[in-house]
Amino acid sequence: MAAELFPTKKLGPASSTTTAVQQYQQQNRNNNNTIPSCNWQGLYPTIRERNSVMFNNELMADVHFVVGPPGGTQQVPGHKYVLAVGSSVFHAMFYGELAEDKEEIRIPDVEPPSFLAMLKYIYCDEIDLCADTVLATLYAAKKYIVPHLARACVNFLETSLSAKNACVLLSQSCLFEEPDLMQRCWEVIDAQAELALRSEGFTDIDSVTLESILRRETLNAKEMVVFEAALSWAEAECQRLDLTPTIENKRLALGKAIYLIRIPTMTLDDFANGAAQSGVLTLNETNDIFLWYTAAKKPELLFASKPRKGLAPQRCHRFQSCAYRSNQWRYRGRCDSIQFAVDKRVFIAGFGLYGSSCGSAEYSAKIELKRQGVPLGQSLIKYFSDGSSSTFPVWFEYPVQIEPDTFYTASVVLDGNELSYFGQEGMTEVQCGKVTFQFQCSSDSTNGTGVQGGQIPELIFYA
Repeated sequence: MAAELFPTKKLGPASSTTTAVQQYQQQNRNNNNTIPSCNWQGLYPTIRERNSVMFNNELMADVHFVVGPPGGTQQVPGHKYVLAVGSSVFHAMFYGELAEDKEEIRIPDVEPPSFLAMLKYIYCDEIDLCADTVLATLYAAKKYIVPHLARACVNFLETSLSAKNACVLLSQSCLFEEPDLMQRCWEVIDAQAELALRSEGFTDIDSVTLESILRRETLNAKEMVVFEAALSWAEAECQRLDLTPTIENKRLALGKAIYLIRIPTMTLDDFANGAAQSGVLTLNETNDIFLWYTAAKKPELLFASKPRKGLAPQRCHRFQSCAYRSNQWRYRGRCDSIQFAVDKRVFIAGFGLYGSSCGSAEYSAKIELKRQGVPLGQSLIKYFSDGSSSTFPVWFEYPVQIEPDTFYTASVVLDGNELSYFGQEGMTEVQCGKVTFQFQCSSDSTNGTGVQGGQIPELIFYA
C-alpha cells in the first residue's frame, strides 16, 4: 500500500515508561541483541514494563521467526509463553495437541514491520500504526487472531478514509471480511464518486471490485467519468498481465465489465467526442448506440441504458422563518459566514442561499468551506433568484467530506441585487435525518450572518 494514501497516525498515548525501556535497551544491548546479566528487573515496577523489555529481544527467547518473503526476510526472536498469552493461534502452535517443537518458524506471507507491530501489541500492550503498514498489520492480526489489534487497524483505516483510498480499501475490506469498513468505503465512493474514480488507487483494485463499482446504482458521477476510469483501470490491468496496453488488450482486460458502463446514458456530445472515438467499442456497438440516441425505433443494446439514481441530496435548514425589511440586508462584497459541526461523517455538496427581495436577479457567489482556516472546497458560480423567498442551491465542484465533532466554516460572498431575504429565528441545533448539526457564529462573518439570522440558510449534503 502506498504511504501517500493515508496520513501517518499513532493510536494510543505514548508511555513514558516505554521510552525508558527503549533507552535502557539501546544503552545496554550488545551485538547479539541481549541485555547483560544484571538486575534489570528491578528497574521496572510493573509486569507490563518488564514484559516490554522482552519485545524483539534475544534474552530468554525460545523461538525464532523468519518473517517476510524470500529475499526480504528478517529474523525475530520470540518467547512462547508471552505469544501464547496474546494469541490463540500461537497458543495452539506452541502448546496445543498438534504443537511442534520447532526452534525456527517461517512466515513468508507477513511483512516484518507488520509482524513486529503485532508483537509490540502482544508484549507491550501498545498499538502503533502508520500508513505504510496498517493493511499488512491488519492481515497479521487477522491471521493470528488478535482481535483488539485488528479493530484498531480498522478504526485507523476508517478515520483515514478518503476519496483517494476508498476504492483500494473497499477491495481490502472484502478480503478481510470487514462489513463496517466496506460500508464506510461505499459511502465515500458514492458521495465523491468522480474523485474516487479518478484516484490512482482505483487502478489498483481487482476485477471483482471493479465490477461492483460499475454496477453501483447510487454512484454520483457522470457516465463519461465512469468510462474514462474503466479505461485507466484496463491499462493498469494490462501492465499487471504483462500485456501491451493496446486498444484491443484494454477491451480484453475489461471483458464483460464494459457492459456495466451505462454508455447510452451519456450526453450525445460526451459519447460522440469521447466513447465513440476511444476505439474500445466495436463499429457495430458504436453504430447501435448512435441509433439509440437518434432513431425512433431503438436497437437492443448489451449496455445498461437506465441512468443511475445517484444519491438524493438532503438539506439542513437552520432558520424557522425568513423575512425582508427595507435597508436591512445588503451585499457589498462582504462575507456571510457560519460555523457548524455534525455528529457523523457527511459530505457537503453545496449551500442553499437566499436571493433578491426586489424581483428577479442574478447573483455571482463565491462559496467556501474551511476547517481551522484551511480551505477544503471553493467555487465561484452564478445563480438566478426569481424574487421569491425560496432558497437557491449553489454547488461545489465535488462534495466535501466532513468529519464528526469538528467545527467547519461555511462562507459566501455575494455580488448582485443588494436587497435580499434573510433568515431569522435561527437554531443552534438541527436534527436532519440521522445527522445532528450544531451551529455557532463565525468570526469570518463581516456582513451580519450569525446563528440567529442572516444568509446561508441551508447546507446541502449527502449522508
